[in-house]
Amino acid sequence: PLLLDEPLEGLAPVLVDELLRATRRVARDEGLSSIVVEQHPHLVLCVTDDAIVLDRSGMAYRAESAAMLDEPAPLDAWLGVASNH
Repeated sequence: PLLLDEPLEGLAPVLVDELLRATRRVARDEGLSSIVVEQHPHLVLCVTDDAIVLDRSGMAYRAESAAMLDEPAPLDAWLGVASNH
């Protein structure tokens, strides 16, 4: 798998989009799963297929990324941020 820990931290907005597109392209072309730890989940949801919210006991919530973008209440409940910020 491709593991990225806070890859967007400190990047200019134009670079954020470029990095997210490149990450998705590399994962797709190489057949890799991606694990992205990010404080700004709404950015990552735009380029991922599925999203999982983890808490101390394990998986707290799982959904397709598009569903989280369409209905941000679960994301807001688990992380305290709505996906449309």
